[in-house]
This record gives sequence, structure tokens and C-alpha cells, in this order.
Amino acid sequence: MAKLLFISPHTLKALLLFITISTTTTTILALKHPHDHKLRHRGGGGGGHGRPEKFTHLHFFWHDILTGRDPTAVSVARAASTNASATFFGVVNRTVFESLICARQAGPAMASKLVGRAQGLYASASKEGVALMMAMNFAFTEGEYNGSTVAVLGQNAAFSDVREMAVVGGSGAFRLARGYVQARTHSLDVKTGNAVVEYDVFVWHH
Repeated sequence: MAKLLFISPHTLKALLLFITISTTTTTILALKHPHDHKLRHRGGGGGGHGRPEKFTHLHFFWHDILTGRDPTAVSVARAASTNASATFFGVVNRTVFESLICARQAGPAMASKLVGRAQGLYASASKEGVALMMAMNFAFTEGEYNGSTVAVLGQNAAFSDVREMAVVGGSGAFRLARGYVQARTHSLDVKTGNAVVEYDVFVWHH
């Protein structure tokens, strides 16, 4: 037979007070926890904190040279099935690159002023249509952005008029960078694969 537990009014009042205090303390600790990051970030070297966010639009031409005595892109690998694929699926070809970045003001010609290099890789990653997985850094070597980089990652649907990829980071003048790039093919030699691509980079940074 079940027994009833008798709790005196005094004991019940004390128990409720304890539960209330415990709950309140837990809530206060939970609310204070998000502010602890101030202590963790102290002495962290700045990293852009405290500096206002800025917007920058960069516009330049990207030269991808696959032939000649001094190519900027070289083949590194391909799958056994690549030759039978209409989209070159599985090729990591014409891939490891250090393409030239030339200033917009001088135009797309090879004689244009060199302002940086695009360093990275791309691979054919689609069975339907030609789409490249692209990962690269724009490393600037001239002007106010000398020594700074912008990191780009995304899908490059090579035959689309405009391709958009994400800016996922940066360094130097482009710390904490975020944004996107738009790429447009300016010229393409179908025999050699050499290409000039126009890039617009829209980036927010500290």
C-alpha cells in the first residue's frame, strides 16, 4: 500500500526557495556565458576587431596560359574514365596555376601592368555540363594591396556568360573578407585553351 509523504509547510517553503535560487543562478550563469568571449579575445593581436568594415570593388583581367615556354597552368592528374566523358569529369587538368592578374586600366593585353597572381587549382567536377571546382587566392603584388590576398572558392560553370563564386577569406588589407566574385570570359583560344577572364571582386573587409 502506497504511503503518503507529508511535507510540512515550512519544509515546502524552504524547498521552493532552494529551487528558485538554483534556477535563477543557472539562468544568470547561462546569460553571462556569451560575454566570456571578451576575455578569450584579449591580447589576440587585433585581427580586425575594432576596425570599421569597408567595401571594396576590384576589377582586373586574369590570364590563364597553358602553352608556350612559360605556362601559368599545368596538368597534374586525370581519371581513367576522363577521356570518355563529354564534360571531362574527373580531370584535375590544366590545374595547378599561377595566373597573371593585370590592371583593368591597361586592358586585357599581356603587356598590361601586372598587379598580382592568382594561385590555386581547378578540377572538372560535373557529369552534366562543364563545371569546375575552383579554389584560389588572388595575391596582390602592387599598389595599396601589395602583400594582401583574397581567397575564392566555388563552382565555375566555364561556358556561362557570368560565373559567381564566394569570397571566403583574406589577409592583410582584406582581413575577415567576405563577398563574391563575378567572372566573364574575355577571350578563349579553343585550340590552345589559353584564356583571358575578366574578374569583378566585391568584398567587405576590415
